[in-house]
Amino acid sequence: MPIGKIAASKRGKAAVFGAVLAAAAGGWAAYVATQPSVTPAVVRTAIAKGITPPAVQLAVDRLIKPWEGLVLTSHWDPYAKIWDICYGETRINGKPVTAGMRFTKAECEQMLNRRVISDYFLPLVDRVKGYNDAPISVQASLLSGAYNFGVGAAVGSTAARHVSAGRYAQACAAQTAFSKAGGQVVKGLVKRREMGDAQRLGEAETCLSGLK
Repeated sequence: MPIGKIAASKRGKAAVFGAVLAAAAGGWAAYVATQPSVTPAVVRTAIAKGITPPAVQLAVDRLIKPWEGLVLTSHWDPYAKIWDICYGETRINGKPVTAGMRFTKAECEQMLNRRVISDYFLPLVDRVKGYNDAPISVQASLLSGAYNFGVGAAVGSTAARHVSAGRYAQACAAQTAFSKAGGQVVKGLVKRREMGDAQRLGEAETCLSGLK
């Protein structure tokens, strides 16, 4: 259960609306309007055409980037005890990130977008029943969580089971359980999982802001 109170917010609703508009401008709405339903195959075809789903847009721009932060030179994560770089990348081309690695911002952006779609979004599409049918805020929240604590954990989570059952508010609350690192509750993770801070949206805040 959440440590604090979680709720929708004006900024969360604005973020969801903005992602829908951005995705529509990119061709998502026009493409899916021609399809009888948004199946995993439809999603994959859209992505192959260069169309970004709104949940990806929302997760990347408003959750993953702000919380992961941009690091152009590899640094040591004391909680995970691993080197990372860019927006929390721990592996590059299948190999672990090591000390002294450097990338440009443009390279980091390309890496992030490619990996979020291939390594996190599409596995959720394929492995979480009903994921495509969930509101984009719910999809984005689980996607952001998967990027942070692992796609396997996300797929097997209570939050994912709630998504499959159409219990979206419960899914938003359930994901807040992932607030520990090294066996201890981490204040920063509580903020990320719940209501964020002055500059950044929380995942539960975003998740609930897209529900009717």
